[in-house]
Amino acid sequence: MKTLLQVYFGKRVALLRKDKHLTQEALAEACDLNRTYLSGLETGKRNPSLSTISKLAKALGIQMKEIFI
Repeated sequence: MKTLLQVYFGKRVALLRKDKHLTQEALAEACDLNRTYLSGLETGKRNPSLSTISKLAKALGIQMKEIFI
């Protein structure tokens, strides 16, 4: 079941990715993730670990906390 936090997190990651003009494939590759896993994160169907959040932030060139702002 999706939580509000998962949905918010996913929408925020998708927005940040699009702002950087990255495809899901490009961001997933930069994070060493599968594209379908990233898609699941963006749709709120997956729950990321701290390690995954760190990888996403690094690939997006932001601090981890900025994903939640």
